[in-house]
Amino acid sequence: MSAERKPNRFKVGTRESLLARLQTDLALNAIQAKFPGVSFEIIAVKAMGDKNQQTPLAELGGRGVFVKELEDALLDGRVDFVVHSLKDLPTEMIPGLSLAATLERADPRDVLVSKNKMTFGELPPGSRVATSSRRRAAQLAALRNDVEFIDIRGNIQTRLRKFDEGQCDAMVLAAAGLLRLQLEERISQFFEVDISTPAVGQGALAIECRSDDSEVFSILHTINEEAVSTCTQAERAFLNTMGGGCSVPVGAIARIIADQIELSACVASVDGSKVLRKEHRGPTNDPEKVGLELAQTMLSLGAREIIGGLKETDLGLVSPP
Repeated sequence: MSAERKPNRFKVGTRESLLARLQTDLALNAIQAKFPGVSFEIIAVKAMGDKNQQTPLAELGGRGVFVKELEDALLDGRVDFVVHSLKDLPTEMIPGLSLAATLERADPRDVLVSKNKMTFGELPPGSRVATSSRRRAAQLAALRNDVEFIDIRGNIQTRLRKFDEGQCDAMVLAAAGLLRLQLEERISQFFEVDISTPAVGQGALAIECRSDDSEVFSILHTINEEAVSTCTQAERAFLNTMGGGCSVPVGAIARIIADQIELSACVASVDGSKVLRKEHRGPTNDPEKVGLELAQTMLSLGAREIIGGLKETDLGLVSPP
């Protein structure tokens, strides 16, 4: 527990971007709806991925480039809990830290922003399509090999400015960020999940705290959304079993149908020449088993070779997740 904590007042770590602050507000509003007497002090923390916006993310290395500094602030007591985009949080938790709540999943799909609202299929040959995600580029390259995928860095507003300046002809982003920023008018096309399977946890928020801080954990866990938690547990178990973390072009999305989890996943080679898609269903009371079983099936069907082939490619071409 932080030695400086005041009664019913908590220090909250977040990244500096407008989207990160909006997402943090969503979480804090949910907490205050259940605990009207609590208050918060926001502590903005600049992550490595925010400090360095020139190097492709895949080349930065180390633990999640958007979470490490936030987790450091947790471990040394500067903050009591942090709010993440779940897709940024590595599947292996640091000892001493716990995922206390998963919530507020917005539309998990990927979207296209393009000139004249063209769809991906309508883009002229040779178009430059910007994305910071090897997963997105790999899946879309399977549809078209006549466009060029280029890396782009920065928050959403920065990326949109680069697009408006003509640095690319189109870009692929997460729908959730644009929708939360009320920028839906910029969306030219939503990619269905069987075309561009989302990153694990995409669209969901995660709140992380110290494992031994029972007071904070118990408060945070009251806003945990069970359906979101169940689906993302299956997705994260899948990714963890696949290995390679978010640097691998792997996507997975789960949904609950009656008392079953339906998990859909995709593994693709960086150039899109090999794409493996598979679905699996299992009981909602054991989401990690559903993710594990689908991963094992896909590894046996060729995913292991696809992932192994990444070692022979330039990992800096397009970055995770």
